[in-house]
Order: sequence, then structure tokens, then C-alpha cells
Amino acid sequence: MGGFFAVASREDCVFDLFFGTDYHSHLGTRRGGMAVYGKNGFERSIHNIENSPFRTKFEKDVNEMKGYMGLGCISDYEPQPLLVRSHHGTYAIATVGKINNVEAIIAKMFRSGNTHFLEMSGGDINATELVAALINQKENLVDGLQHAQDVIEGSMSVLCMTPKGIYIARDKLGRTPVAIGSKEGAFCASFESFAYLNLGYQSYKELGPGEIIVMTPEAVTTLAAPGKDMKICTFLWVYYGYPSSSYEGVSVEEMRYKCGELLAGRDDARPDIVAGVPDSGIAHAVGYANASGIPFSRPFIKYTPTWPRSFMPTIQSQRNLIAKMKLIPIHELIRKKNLLLIDDSIVRGTQLRETTEFLYQSGAREVHIRAACPPIVYGCKFLNFSRSTSEMELIARKVIKRLEGSDDDKYLSEYTNPNTDRYHAMTQTIGRELNFSSLLYHRLDDMIESVGIDPSKLCTYCWNGCSE
Repeated sequence: MGGFFAVASREDCVFDLFFGTDYHSHLGTRRGGMAVYGKNGFERSIHNIENSPFRTKFEKDVNEMKGYMGLGCISDYEPQPLLVRSHHGTYAIATVGKINNVEAIIAKMFRSGNTHFLEMSGGDINATELVAALINQKENLVDGLQHAQDVIEGSMSVLCMTPKGIYIARDKLGRTPVAIGSKEGAFCASFESFAYLNLGYQSYKELGPGEIIVMTPEAVTTLAAPGKDMKICTFLWVYYGYPSSSYEGVSVEEMRYKCGELLAGRDDARPDIVAGVPDSGIAHAVGYANASGIPFSRPFIKYTPTWPRSFMPTIQSQRNLIAKMKLIPIHELIRKKNLLLIDDSIVRGTQLRETTEFLYQSGAREVHIRAACPPIVYGCKFLNFSRSTSEMELIARKVIKRLEGSDDDKYLSEYTNPNTDRYHAMTQTIGRELNFSSLLYHRLDDMIESVGIDPSKLCTYCWNGCSE
């Protein structure tokens, strides 16, 4: 995934930029970067954050960089922000999103004229560089940003910092958020709305889908009005968003409480305790416990002083090992207990199977698993949420293939409907395969109710395959 933060201030902005960007460390694991503009022109720094946190890597830079405008980003993939020199002048650019038609865009550019792209170490083209190339096809930045939004299949939110101001474009269907904060003499833009609160900013507005603004120390000016249609990712509330954030006016933490409450309302299990898989499963478990009257407990603790999420390696086998090593058991709360454990989702199922085995080995009698979202049947094609290279890595799709004898998608609609025999066969098979005492997924209609906004504005593609 990735996150970003930008500041336009009458005073030096580097302090705010540094801490505002750092508050997005939960959204990316690979690269961090900052760019500022001031009397010395543009300055930029990018570091690898795979083995040490953003704050540590940028402590020296924050004491040396000076500027009254700046943007920073955390990324899972490409190094950014980039400095670009074009007929628009020099600007810094950072992006968050996913481009599904990269090769088609590049091929068209090559056919249209002489151009080139620098390959990253893995052989891929930097998506942010490609966005800049699209922007540069038009005569002004606003037209260029809109052109990029029109051409890109997927989603793309963009920050462009020029000497005159910071241009900010939310992706065309608002799949990812952009929140604006304000304080005396400064404005900021942030993926996570909580990131600016401790820096003295108050919430000013949220950008609408496809909206483009320019932000200066004096004002936020809308250059392109928001569109009417929105498909914000529901998974932001379920898992990816930080508990203290809110999107479209809906608190992440409150949504998770409601989610757990509705999940409990459809469950007849009577365990000794309810627990959540740290970190995002905890709030769902609190909501479940409050509604059911079953005590909430923490039978294991996530050890984070040296293993925050940004340290997670990119190799899946190593990620599984690190995830297991983080969880420290409290045997007194596990031994001879029937546990009900809530996780935000079940993707491949590998880590949750190991967590369940870990609880059995620590003395649990039963481990009932509840997922705070429906079975994930489709890989996300709009955001870089999953590292899966194929939908067939998803545990639900593996089981469906086994039940049907092929990977034909003929019956997928039945497997996403909780009222069908195929759905129940799938969930029972997953539960047996992962060695759960029982398994219950959240229903899609209940999850949407937990969010509480117009369902037509929510993207639910990974659960039901509906992109419209």
C-alpha cells in the first residue's frame, strides 16, 4: 500500500512533515521519502526502511532539510517522492495507488514518440515516474492530473509540489482517502486523518472522489470539483486503517466495535473468553465481547518494541516466521480454556493456522475462529493491499478449486452468498483445513452496516467481485 503527508506553511515545515509522514509507517514496509521546497530550492531524501523505522532513517535529514512546503511518503514498492523537470518546471511527485494497465500505457507512449523510463532494481518501472510522464503530456498540471486519472486503470492519488503550491488529486473513485488539516499559517494533506492532530492541526475537509486542489500556506483552492461516484475501499475500516483514523466521517475504531457486535449477534458459540489477533482484531473482539457478554481477554501479547509492522520482510515465509515470533503467550489465560479468536480477515490462512496451533500448544482446549470480514475470493485490482501473485493463493479459492475439481469461476457467486450450500461447504472445509474448532465469517451485509454509509459508495470487490 503506502501513505503520504504534505505541508504548506509560512514557517519551516520540516518538523511537521517528518512526524506527519512517520505516522503513516503502518501503511508501508519498504521505502520512505521526503522532499521540501524553500529558499534553497528543492531538497529530497529517500531511504530503505525495511530493517529500521522511518524515524531512525530520517533523523539526520530532518535536522538538515529546510523548506516551507514539503511532501513525504511511505511505500511498499517504488522509491519516492521523485523530482521531475518538465515543461511544467521542476516539481516533486508522490503517489499512492495501483496501475493495472502499465504495459499498455508504456507501449502507447513508445508509439507516440521518443521517451524512456528508468527501471527499478526488480526490472519494473516506477509507477510514480509513469504518472509523471502522463501528467507531462498535457499543457498544465490540472489537465495532466486529470489525464492521468482517466488513463490509469486501478486507482491513483497524487501529490505534486511546485514552487507555487502543492497540487493534490484524490483518485477518481475515491478508493483511498485524502484529509486536509489546518492551523494558523499552515495547511496539511494526509492519507490518515489522525496524523496531523498532535501537530496542532484541526480537520478542515476531506477531498471528494477525483477532486483536485492546490494547497498553499494561505489557502486550499479547489481546481477540479469532486465527482458524484465513490468506491472507497471497505478494507480500510476492517484492517488497514489505523484505529484513531476516520474516513468519510466514520471512525475506524467505532466501525470495528460495531462489526464485532453484529458478528456476535449471528453466533451461538459460548467460549470462556473472546480475544482478538493483535492489532486490528482487538477492536472487533471488544465489540463482540460487549455484545455477547463473554469476557474479553488478551491471551497473547504482540511484542512490538523491535518488530513494528514496518520491519516485516517482503519474503512471505519470513513474514510468517516473524508474525509467529511476535506473539508472546500468557499461559494462565490460555490453559484449559475454550477461546474465541477474532481476526480482521483470512487471506492465505497460513499465519492464522500457526496462531491456532500456538494456542493449542499453550494449553487451549478449543480455538473458535471468527473473521471480521467475508471470505476473500477475489484479489484486489484497485490497491496494492495483497502481496498475492495469484488469486489461487487465497485460501478460499484453493478450497473452491478442490470442491469443484477445477478453477472454473462458474459458481463463485454461490460461494460468496452465505445462504448457499456451497458457501457452507467452503467455510467448513477451510475450518477443518486450518484446524479451527469452528469458523464463522462476517456477512457482507452486516459488515456494510457496520460502516454505516451508503453501500453504493463502498468497494467490496475482494468479497463479491462487484466493481460497479
